[in-house]
Amino acid sequence: MGPIYTWQDFLDMTRRRLGVIAFVIIAGCFASLYWAMSYVHLYQSSEVIQVEQPKINDDLARSTVEGSSARRLQLIQQQLMARVSLQQIIDKFNIYENLTALKPSEKVQLLRQAVTINGVAAAREGFSDDGTISVLTITAQMEQAQLARDVAHEFAEQTRALMAAQRREQTAQTLAFFQQQEKVVLDNIAALEAELETYRTANDLTIEGGVEFRLSEVAQLNEAILDLDREIISAQLARTRIDRTARASTVQREERELDTQLQTLTQQRTLLDQRRTALRATIQGSPETQRTLADFDRRMEQLRTQLEAIAARRNDAQVGFNLEVGAQGERLTTIEEAQVPDYPITMSKKKRAIVGAMGATGLAFVIAWLLELRRPVIRSARQMERETGILPVVSIPELAPKYQSSKWRLAREKRRAAGKAGRAARMARHS
Repeated sequence: MGPIYTWQDFLDMTRRRLGVIAFVIIAGCFASLYWAMSYVHLYQSSEVIQVEQPKINDDLARSTVEGSSARRLQLIQQQLMARVSLQQIIDKFNIYENLTALKPSEKVQLLRQAVTINGVAAAREGFSDDGTISVLTITAQMEQAQLARDVAHEFAEQTRALMAAQRREQTAQTLAFFQQQEKVVLDNIAALEAELETYRTANDLTIEGGVEFRLSEVAQLNEAILDLDREIISAQLARTRIDRTARASTVQREERELDTQLQTLTQQRTLLDQRRTALRATIQGSPETQRTLADFDRRMEQLRTQLEAIAARRNDAQVGFNLEVGAQGERLTTIEEAQVPDYPITMSKKKRAIVGAMGATGLAFVIAWLLELRRPVIRSARQMERETGILPVVSIPELAPKYQSSKWRLAREKRRAAGKAGRAARMARHS
């Protein structure tokens, strides 16, 4: 019993609970006014940044910066949202200076929630998604219009600076790496050449192709020795053919000449034979020498191949570095700078007060309805007929006076107190 079924029941409840409803509505209106007046408006400002593609085609001059723009911008966003970066921005613009009770970590968290960075993916080419971002929007919400604009612009400036610095640093590190690798390979080549020169000197291989040269030299020595042998034989035959019948002085002179010639030829043959013996001794170790020289050649060829590959990559890295230094690669440009907002994004104070008053009115009727449910009694003949199906013959209204004097109320209280005292006394006698 007691729920509201008809409009007449609702009006009866309103008349009975008019005091409670009025009190809740008035209190709620005052609370709504206080809530509306104490609420601080929020202003929003956004700056839009476009991600421009490299001015020079990658097929002509490829950049050494790898990874999609979405991943690089995600790393930049993480750097911007770091505590140190946010604290620097708070100190620069004196954000939340009116909230003296907040700790620095709480201010950092508030700023992290007040700034959002959203990227829009570029249109796909075919069915593959390369993770390219075309537009980046940085939005800041602050209690002051100018502050919202300044914060959004500051985040945009730092994003552009970090993007450029990140690309320059990556290309510079890539170039430095390949330059270092090239220097290492050149040092290895120089060390190998010095080692080879030392080996050649130690094995008397200072001339390129020494073994072949020694073989040809031995052949030449053999021919020279053979010619000397012929001359020696000729000189010996000439000595035996001297005319002994001639004058003694003439014979002696011819013998001395032939002896001197034979002695010279013999000395020459001895020198050539010694040279031939030394060459043959060095040639006997030629297989081992050939293997060692082949090993040197193989190592030198490997180092030169490495040097060519590293030099090609170093040239590519130099081109990528020049592109970033000359701002010819991928870069961020502002297509819509942050402006000072004209109006707040939050609800106006008037609307907020109206909403609060409407909420208080609804709450007042809910409280009245709950009070009706708390005491579900039949209050009218209409409710009696609806609840029980019995039609009352007569309906007697409440006869108690609506407004009672203070004297009558005092007498009633005394009678109630006397009745309670009598009941207590009777219960004491029976016990």
